[in-house]
Amino acid sequence: MNKKWWKESVVYQIYPISFMDANGDGIGDLRGIMSKLDYLKELGVDVLWICPIYKSPNHDNGYDICDYQDIMKEFGTMDDFDRLLREAHMRGLKIMMDLVLNHTSDEHPWFIESRASEDNPKRDFYIWRKGKNGGPPNNWESYFSGSVWQYDETTDEYYLHLYSKHQPDLNWENEKVIDSMHEMVEWWLKKGVDGFRFDAIAHIVKAVGLPDGENPNHLPTVRAYELFSNLENVHTLLNNLYERVLFHYDIMTVGETSGLGPEQALSYVGDTRNELNMVFQFEHMQLDAASGGSGKWNMRPWNLLELKKVMSNWQTVLHDQGWNANYWCNHDQPRSVSRFGDDNKYRVESAKMLGTFIHMLEGTPYIYQGEEIGMTNIAFQSIDDYRDVETLNFYEEQMNQGVPEEQIMEVIWKKSRDNARTPMQWNKSEEAGFTKGTPWIRVNSNYPLINVEDALKDPDSIYYYYKKLIALRKEHEVIVYGKYELLLPLDTQIYAFTRTLGDVCLLVILNFFGEEPELNLPSSLHLASKELLISNYPVKGDDDLSKTARLRPYESRVYMLKA
Repeated sequence: MNKKWWKESVVYQIYPISFMDANGDGIGDLRGIMSKLDYLKELGVDVLWICPIYKSPNHDNGYDICDYQDIMKEFGTMDDFDRLLREAHMRGLKIMMDLVLNHTSDEHPWFIESRASEDNPKRDFYIWRKGKNGGPPNNWESYFSGSVWQYDETTDEYYLHLYSKHQPDLNWENEKVIDSMHEMVEWWLKKGVDGFRFDAIAHIVKAVGLPDGENPNHLPTVRAYELFSNLENVHTLLNNLYERVLFHYDIMTVGETSGLGPEQALSYVGDTRNELNMVFQFEHMQLDAASGGSGKWNMRPWNLLELKKVMSNWQTVLHDQGWNANYWCNHDQPRSVSRFGDDNKYRVESAKMLGTFIHMLEGTPYIYQGEEIGMTNIAFQSIDDYRDVETLNFYEEQMNQGVPEEQIMEVIWKKSRDNARTPMQWNKSEEAGFTKGTPWIRVNSNYPLINVEDALKDPDSIYYYYKKLIALRKEHEVIVYGKYELLLPLDTQIYAFTRTLGDVCLLVILNFFGEEPELNLPSSLHLASKELLISNYPVKGDDDLSKTARLRPYESRVYMLKA
């Protein structure tokens, strides 16, 4: 089974600016995280993934770093971090840092030097090019809309930024860049951190010559992902990082790698690759995105059969060869209960069902802050209340194209990254107990109904359900290492599968919708002797699954089948 501690762990993601504010300035901070360590320990999680806390001008909420070895003043000091690390370790909790290797802030000292002159020693730390035909060097489109190129008058050249213009991409063809980044990674490991989530790691290599992307419709810019995502030399650079630095520490690593399937993922996480432990895949996150248009903003209804196909493929291909990272939402995605569940009539039931799915798959489960209490999307009525640079750019672009504002807002309410970034809802007091000041972004108005304090008082809450899911995973090895097999592949409402390890079999049954579908399990299943491990509804009587039964809305059940 190739046992590893990070395979048996459950990860809790903290978006620090929105988690807990200890000093009343409206911004979450490290001392705020410290104050909630006992809460996290009680939930049962093992690893805290903390989004970037490095010194940053904060154009993209910390993902624009101007000093990798200092702490953003709004979050605290390095002494605060050292104490957080000690306090977490005292409780048996590990800390995984979120590290951006693809780009820096345009206020990083390297970039300030780089843009100063063409012959500056740091010039080649970034990607600079002359313009072409009176415009940018190529037609690539930024993830945040518009060109990836920003003109700089100082030297009459353009620099490349796959994200915001305040996030210039580093040049990973430069050995001095590579050495500097390795030294920085090792500096954090020597400090005692337990791992890294590598942001945008699939993009550190760009196509040789930076050619134009295919553009049959003659658009100003095109999403030329194949020219800067998952290129072969990424693996060379990651293997180099592993051999020179990561190999020497018992840590957890996960890469953000959009645009790949499980076969490609094995190039990163295969047991013999010596690169990463696991990667975040995005195929299931794209099930509600229509082709064409503006990427994720161009929406369509998601389909359960497509979800089964995507997730089953990842479960099957990676089994015994690599490892999955399983998640529903994070700081870049809408709230899962609003997206894949029902955040109104069946909020509690669907949140529990979605949690069951993630925790019963093979792979490390990731919980995003607030997911354990069923926090929902936000629908700010005014664009002025939004803070996310991607959302604001989309709004401006659509308004300039003459799209009606109400139509733009409908999409933003569903897909904006700020859906996941509203402050953590701790109690019913003003600002949900997140801060005693004015929060950097407005709190979701439903906090009097959805908050941690109430969840802890209710034995049937989503919180306690998550706590039980985590405990079951630690109790039953089959949940961690068992082989996945899909059942009822053509059922459009029920997602059922088994996990098998030796003579132990786990049966997972999930109703993904608000109807009451018939459950017709295969006759080959041995259902005579079974134990119900967890369900989000009370289960009556003997509950004989060998007979046709109806599932209740968003019902989930997990059974241990005994030989």
